[in-house]
Amino acid sequence: MPEKFKVSDILVRDATNADMTEIQVIYAYNVLKGLASFEKTPPSVVELTRRRKTLLAQGYPYRVAEVGGIVRGYAYASPFRPRSAYLYTLENSIYVSIDSQRQGIGRSLLEDLIERCSERGYRQMVSVIGDSENHSSIALHSRLGFEKIGVQPSIGFKFGRWVDSVIMQRALGNGGRTPPED
Repeated sequence: MPEKFKVSDILVRDATNADMTEIQVIYAYNVLKGLASFEKTPPSVVELTRRRKTLLAQGYPYRVAEVGGIVRGYAYASPFRPRSAYLYTLENSIYVSIDSQRQGIGRSLLEDLIERCSERGYRQMVSVIGDSENHSSIALHSRLGFEKIGVQPSIGFKFGRWVDSVIMQRALGNGGRTPPED
């Protein structure tokens, strides 16, 4: 049975190198048992640390949620696409440990990520959610202002079946109402 805790017990902070082993465990479970990631082989701690370092060097936030000193989930923003016209649009990724789901970890991480990315001048946030049946992630994003803008049917093949991606998007700051400040 999952340990119960209060939302007020959740601390969201910058991820550190010391967190990467716990992050790898959370991500490995999602790779091996879930459809949030379309990777089939869990990357090592070294590889995840390299990925985090690359995102941080580009100025993107990489955050963890901990309760009682234990990392329960993590989230980060990354470039939506590499072309320069997409400079103000990013993609979010959120992973929560299996024993901490439906306790406010994902919401705390996504709210924090939205705030940090808005403060940095980004204008659009996109979420690419693996599997149309991932109702909890779709509902979380909807509650925080994301709108479903499309579905890519049968875009990935995992666990012996075709899997959809649900694309959701929300404006940050002034969104598309005004030009970005340089």
